[in-house]
Amino acid sequence: MTNSSSSKKHGQDQPELSGPTPKSHRTKMGKSEDTDKKNLGKKLKDVEISVPIVYGNIAFWLGKKASEYQSHKWTVYVRGASNEDLGAIVKRAVFQLHSSFNNPTRVVESPPFELSEAGWGEFEIVITLHFHSDVCDKPLNLYHHLKLYPEDENSSMSTKKPVVVELYDEIVFPDPSEAFLSRVQNHPAVNVPRLPPGVTLPPPIPVEDASKRRKGDTKDHPLSQWFTNFSEADELLQLAAARQQQDHCKKVESMMPMVMVVMMTIKVQAHIAKLRRQISLIDGQHHQYFKSSSDQ
Repeated sequence: MTNSSSSKKHGQDQPELSGPTPKSHRTKMGKSEDTDKKNLGKKLKDVEISVPIVYGNIAFWLGKKASEYQSHKWTVYVRGASNEDLGAIVKRAVFQLHSSFNNPTRVVESPPFELSEAGWGEFEIVITLHFHSDVCDKPLNLYHHLKLYPEDENSSMSTKKPVVVELYDEIVFPDPSEAFLSRVQNHPAVNVPRLPPGVTLPPPIPVEDASKRRKGDTKDHPLSQWFTNFSEADELLQLAAARQQQDHCKKVESMMPMVMVVMMTIKVQAHIAKLRRQISLIDGQHHQYFKSSSDQ
């Protein structure tokens, strides 16, 4: 399969792995309009459920097997931030490829939500996530620029080290239904808040086939060795290091006025000492002049 995107790049580039992306992006979904769905139970006001996800692509250069229109094999995907199965939340994923591909609209009905192809050009892929009926009735569009070539255009390419580009996001579902919260409250891919006082959830109703649940787990994925680590432990370490650096900067800033005062005091004292030496020298000259006059 080939594509004819105008963003083709030439040169001997060295594939590289992208670094971890800071966890700063949160996508808040609109509230579902499910007044006709009585089986979902009531809405839980002022409650939010968040689902950390990672989306991106991994691209391998084909080396000697590369042709003019097939230089790379690549996989674009959406996965859980800790490689957990997203099948409990996402019903299907639609990947919109470049129009030069045969059947550019690809629908993936079950996890893992990924698509593999071959080509030579870089282009934007629209990934549309459709959620289960008790999650959200509005789809979510993710926009990812397929990356085949590394940033450093002066290095050589390798068939063993791929180009990896991943983005972190947290999908936030406000005011979830009781059915949704009951179903995912113990799911490892979902961040569930503490229940409000007096709330009792109904028994969970699964929407997925239990036999397929393991299929969507990307922990044993053949490409997992290249996945970026977005673990909470790493984030906490980075936050701790950032806070320590910030505290150090604040301490230095707080000491600056005192340092300036000390420096000014030293300068003033040095100037006073200089003036005293000059006055003493002038007094000595006057004393010598008057003594000479009296001797005459």
